[in-house]
Amino acid sequence: MAFPLPPPLPTQKGFTPTKSKIKSCFSASITMNHSLDCLFDEGYRADVSILMDYDNVIYAHASILGAASPVLKGMLKQSRGHRRNRKQAISIRGVPPEAVRLFIRFLYSSCYEEEKIEEFALPLLVLSHVYVVPRLKRLCELWLEQELMNTENVIDIFQLALLCDAPRLSFICHRFILRNFKPVSASEGWKIMKKSHPKLEKEIIESVIYEDVAKKERSRKINERKTYLQLYEAMEALVHICRDGCRTIGPHDKILRDDQAPCKYEACKGLEMLIRHFAQCKLRGPGGCIHCKRMWQILELHSRLCADSDLCKVPLCRSVFL
Repeated sequence: MAFPLPPPLPTQKGFTPTKSKIKSCFSASITMNHSLDCLFDEGYRADVSILMDYDNVIYAHASILGAASPVLKGMLKQSRGHRRNRKQAISIRGVPPEAVRLFIRFLYSSCYEEEKIEEFALPLLVLSHVYVVPRLKRLCELWLEQELMNTENVIDIFQLALLCDAPRLSFICHRFILRNFKPVSASEGWKIMKKSHPKLEKEIIESVIYEDVAKKERSRKINERKTYLQLYEAMEALVHICRDGCRTIGPHDKILRDDQAPCKYEACKGLEMLIRHFAQCKLRGPGGCIHCKRMWQILELHSRLCADSDLCKVPLCRSVFL
């Protein structure tokens, strides 16, 4: 038995009930955020006055502020004890009033405008840390990490990250400073830090020196590893030439074919040329040409590393370098 189709949704003039429009119209989060924004903007039955710099005032609701921030909750409790019959008042000073307004709006609806975040990310980071609003603090950290950090403001961000207990942001700032030390050290923020926090400047310089030394050490180890790999490949190629033959050179009992597969050892070509030179050079004795000295070194190194000299086909492996 087939179930009957449901009746169509009622339509309004100029409105077609598509799936996306229905979802947007009945989204609880969007509707709730809009209502909270209106409540903040209109200040309907607000019971808290927030005093700011330059005699600015914001009216808000104690229940929302207390639910969003444990610090504000404590401040409101204290204010209630002093003002039993009057509207509560708390003070948020030391940052731009517009930043305070953005902060309070975020406590209501978690909404923000990107251009405002770009402008007030640093004071909002401070406010979110002081009043313990982790979501806003993380948002400010992300904006500073990914969008706003540059050589001119990284020192300011770094100092605030240390003060506001933002370890990830301070680490990213420190790494940015190490990578761009020259332009950063010429910025105005660096000059101010040098006067106000000389100890921090000293620590950064020491870390730059340490990073430079560590970088040179890593480069040295990489070069050593590269040399070891080249020597290892040369040893493998030498055994390959003397045992199997390669291209145009090989043992006397080996027939070299023109159609043999390409050699897998990159060092073979240069080693073949070195062996041919060594076989024909008349100055290959001690104090002779540098190419022959190189060949003697390769033969000596092989003889010291060879695990089975009795069966090895490399010339002079057993008799010369024991």
